[in-house]
Amino acid sequence: MEKAEIIKLIGSKIASEILKQPEKVITPDEPLISSGLIDSFSLVDLALQVEELFGVRIEDFELNVDTFDNLNQLAEIVLSRKK
Repeated sequence: MEKAEIIKLIGSKIASEILKQPEKVITPDEPLISSGLIDSFSLVDLALQVEELFGVRIEDFELNVDTFDNLNQLAEIVLSRKK
């Protein structure tokens, strides 16, 4: 799976299941945590969804602004673990 596909899939999951706004388009660099789009409770849900969707493990210490704040970062985590 390519990075663009991962970004699109995670973005649509966030929009429909976490934000409950399926029509919302989240850009790859749009801040998720630092902008307040996703709160700490939703962050855990998102990590679980990413793990389930892509069969990768997200560590609790990774759930922060430095590694988990936009779709590009999330896709990089997925790609680095899929090898």
